[in-house]
Amino acid sequence: MRIIFMGTPDFAVPSLKILLNSGYEVVAVITATDKMGGRGKNKLIQSAIKQFAVAHDLRVLQPKNLKAPAFVAELQSLKVDLQIVVAFRMLPEIVWNMPPLGTINLHGSLLPKYRGAAPINWAVINGEKETGVTTFLLQHEIDTGDLLLQKSIEIGENETAGEVYNRMMEMGAGVLLETVQLLESGQYTTTAQDTSLATKAPKIFHDTCEIDFARNTEAIHNFIRGLSPYPTAWTTLDEKKLKVFKTQKEIVDHSFEVGSFISDNKTFLKVATLDGYVQLLELQLAGKKRMKIKDFLNGYTIKQILNF
Repeated sequence: MRIIFMGTPDFAVPSLKILLNSGYEVVAVITATDKMGGRGKNKLIQSAIKQFAVAHDLRVLQPKNLKAPAFVAELQSLKVDLQIVVAFRMLPEIVWNMPPLGTINLHGSLLPKYRGAAPINWAVINGEKETGVTTFLLQHEIDTGDLLLQKSIEIGENETAGEVYNRMMEMGAGVLLETVQLLESGQYTTTAQDTSLATKAPKIFHDTCEIDFARNTEAIHNFIRGLSPYPTAWTTLDEKKLKVFKTQKEIVDHSFEVGSFISDNKTFLKVATLDGYVQLLELQLAGKKRMKIKDFLNGYTIKQILNF
């Protein structure tokens, strides 16, 4: 079977790796164009998938325009049986409808729940107890195609989106391989998505990551872990931006104003909520590195604080 693989971030690497290790012929890898990044934006950054593909002597294509006639002609010349998409971008029909077996996508949710760019983040933010991966056949609307395989994964009470992401990308690679094997055998069925159960998982932007402490403790805790480690929930402390990566819930009655920072200046820092506190366990103040709370309090004197 001749395959084209499309992907960009590290989430896609285990999937490409397992296909190669299983003996499939990946004739080309399509990924994002290189970008300038790093400090000073003066270093050329290659996607995780490009780095892996180059290391394994795979052909790499980096089109700016997926509808460009020259790119479409190049795809047609490769005469592949199947295209696979893992964390890439929306494809035009002329591309996804080209191979005889179509184009399949590996998505980080139990579709039709959490269609969109940030399914893992939103599942954790919303306090879901489980999520999973889905393989499906691409069609016109994003994440709406007929389902092939699904596998669920539990979300721990204090687990971050990053931790779920790391487990899911390995599990997803196995599901993708199983899907390719089914397509190759011809012994498979598809299931239409129930649109009445569909939910959205839109891209998350920095401005919407500010923590609202005028909510209940559970919701705030889920919000913070759902954005950790990226794009990261934040608030302000001493008029500086404070990123928060890990918290612990404490649901108790108190008399502090919502949003108040409370600490003994040695071992803990917490913020008052509607029904308790969120204990800040790992954070990063602007201009400093990410730290555990005891290390942070050992080297920084907080001005905006109420003694406990």
